[in-house]
Amino acid sequence: MNVTVDVVGEGAREVTVDDGATYADLVEAVDRSPQEVSVLVDGSPVPEDQPVETDHVQVLRLIKGG
Repeated sequence: MNVTVDVVGEGAREVTVDDGATYADLVEAVDRSPQEVSVLVDGSPVPEDQPVETDHVQVLRLIKGG
Protein backbone atom coordinates (compact mmCIF):
# COMPACT_ATOMS: atom_id res chain seq x y z
CA MET A 1 0.00 0.00 0.00
CA ASN A 2 1.28 3.49 -0.85
CA VAL A 3 0.63 6.16 1.76
CA THR A 4 1.35 9.88 1.56
CA VAL A 5 2.88 10.94 4.87
CA ASP A 6 2.80 14.71 5.38
CA VAL A 7 5.25 15.66 8.13
CA VAL A 8 3.90 19.08 9.15
CA GLY A 9 6.47 21.77 8.42
CA GLU A 10 8.76 19.40 6.52
CA GLY A 11 6.77 18.27 3.48
CA ALA A 12 5.18 15.08 2.24
CA ARG A 13 6.66 11.73 1.27
CA GLU A 14 5.27 8.62 -0.38
CA VAL A 15 5.82 5.54 1.79
CA THR A 16 5.13 1.95 0.77
CA VAL A 17 4.01 -0.33 3.61
CA ASP A 18 2.98 -3.97 3.77
CA ASP A 19 -0.57 -5.07 4.53
CA GLY A 20 -1.05 -5.05 8.29
CA ALA A 21 1.41 -2.20 8.83
CA THR A 22 0.66 0.11 11.75
CA TYR A 23 0.86 3.87 12.05
CA ALA A 24 4.06 3.36 14.10
CA ASP A 25 5.56 1.67 11.02
CA LEU A 26 4.73 4.77 8.95
CA VAL A 27 6.34 7.03 11.55
CA GLU A 28 9.53 4.96 11.52
CA ALA A 29 9.56 5.05 7.70
CA VAL A 30 9.91 8.85 7.85
CA ASP A 31 12.72 8.64 10.43
CA ARG A 32 10.71 9.67 13.46
CA SER A 33 10.00 7.96 16.76
CA PRO A 34 6.38 7.23 17.73
CA GLN A 35 7.14 8.91 21.09
CA GLU A 36 7.92 12.27 19.46
CA VAL A 37 4.94 12.61 17.10
CA SER A 38 1.18 12.27 16.76
CA VAL A 39 -0.36 10.76 13.65
CA LEU A 40 -3.52 12.43 12.37
CA VAL A 41 -6.08 11.01 9.95
CA ASP A 42 -8.65 13.54 8.78
CA GLY A 43 -7.50 15.84 11.60
CA SER A 44 -8.01 13.31 14.40
CA PRO A 45 -5.24 11.44 16.22
CA VAL A 46 -5.00 7.68 15.76
CA PRO A 47 -3.32 5.07 18.01
CA GLU A 48 0.15 4.12 16.80
CA ASP A 49 -0.65 0.40 17.05
CA GLN A 50 -3.73 0.64 14.79
CA PRO A 51 -3.40 -0.82 11.26
CA VAL A 52 -3.07 1.71 8.45
CA GLU A 53 -6.39 2.05 6.64
CA THR A 54 -5.91 5.26 4.67
CA ASP A 55 -3.68 6.59 1.92
CA HIS A 56 -2.90 9.98 3.50
CA VAL A 57 -1.79 10.89 7.02
CA GLN A 58 -0.31 13.90 8.78
CA VAL A 59 2.54 13.53 11.24
CA LEU A 60 2.73 16.30 13.82
CA ARG A 61 5.91 16.67 15.82
CA LEU A 62 5.36 17.19 19.52
CA ILE A 63 7.39 19.81 21.35
CA LYS A 64 9.02 19.03 24.66
CA GLY A 65 10.87 21.43 26.85
CA GLY A 66 11.70 22.29 30.32
